[in-house]
Amino acid sequence: MTAPNSPANTRRPLGVAMIGYAFMGKAHSNAWRNVTAYFDVPAFEQKVLVGRDAAGVAEAAAKYGWAESSTDWRAVIERDDIDIVDICAPGWMHAEIAIAALQAGKHVLVEKPLANTLAEAEAMAAAAQAARANGVQSMIGFNYRRVPALALARELIAEGRVGTVRQVRAAYLQDWLVDETAPMSWRLNKETAGSGALGDIASHTIDQVLFLLADQVTEVSGRLHTFVGRRPGASGPASGMEEVTVDDAAWATLSLASGAIASVEVSRVATGQKNSLKLEVYGDKGAILFDLENLNELRFLDATAPVREQGFRRILVNEPEHPYLAAWWPQGHIIGWEHTFTHEIRDFLTAISTSTPPSPSFEDGLEVQRILTAVEESAAAKSSIIHMAGARVVQPTALTAISEGA
Repeated sequence: MTAPNSPANTRRPLGVAMIGYAFMGKAHSNAWRNVTAYFDVPAFEQKVLVGRDAAGVAEAAAKYGWAESSTDWRAVIERDDIDIVDICAPGWMHAEIAIAALQAGKHVLVEKPLANTLAEAEAMAAAAQAARANGVQSMIGFNYRRVPALALARELIAEGRVGTVRQVRAAYLQDWLVDETAPMSWRLNKETAGSGALGDIASHTIDQVLFLLADQVTEVSGRLHTFVGRRPGASGPASGMEEVTVDDAAWATLSLASGAIASVEVSRVATGQKNSLKLEVYGDKGAILFDLENLNELRFLDATAPVREQGFRRILVNEPEHPYLAAWWPQGHIIGWEHTFTHEIRDFLTAISTSTPPSPSFEDGLEVQRILTAVEESAAAKSSIIHMAGARVVQPTALTAISEGA
């Protein structure tokens, strides 16, 4: 079948439903509210926000610009006026909702990681492939691909400006779980979260390695560690202590098909680190440095310049010639973390309107899931090397017209 309400079949605005209204729901809602003010995208309407608590989701819908609210996602995805389903619910719900939405002919955007288990991710990728044959698009929300500085870094690497990449260092460090009295939440339970820092932030880190290098992982070695094994229940110390069943930190060494080696480190107990994603790419002709806490800046070293002139140059990524930025402010006026979601929604809507498979695809999300699973397998086998049999070749893909504005 074809998407029942695709742009090819109707001239009315696309109807959007979003499932989940907490942290990611708020970020995505901000993007849906603002994208048309800055980018030329197909007309759409924020139709309905879905959540489990009727009062809570109704309040969020009014605050975030949604026309109505619902507690029944199954009924919502069957509605004829819904064309796009944006899934911001916890990972354990991703597979069921995404597969049902795709089978109902809805375009689907889902937050990372794709799923909590490899089997779920495989089922989602298969459903996405079948739906794509009928004109139904799907995308996973690795929003850091939409940081202009990182999109520029990818361009520089693809242009050969750093030469042959030999080594990548990637570290995503946070400290929101440093306090041992911080209470339990669904993110600390393997049944609901799938994993801890590994799935939560290593998924971003690994995706960046694949995105920047357009490469594939062939071998994995990893280690996981939980520093605080028991925490107070969600209601506080009076509710007793509960076991933490996921990792606080993870480490991995990735061998890539090109011959490059990537080291990955993630933690949610790194004191003083609030949301620091640091990426370092070292080639035989240059190097690139990036830190998410300075997301408007990229450091670039051209090793082909005379030695007396070499040194890391600071590129303020705020020019109209840089990815996405022609849509925003005059040169030198920085953008923020929230803009990455606006860029994500822009790219997804553009892909739908042009019938072009968006990137990153569910297959890209599945590849990250395979690597995360290999890290877990390696950690369980005392950091043994896991060979990625049949690793998917990552094809270089351009972000469509990302320097263009509204």
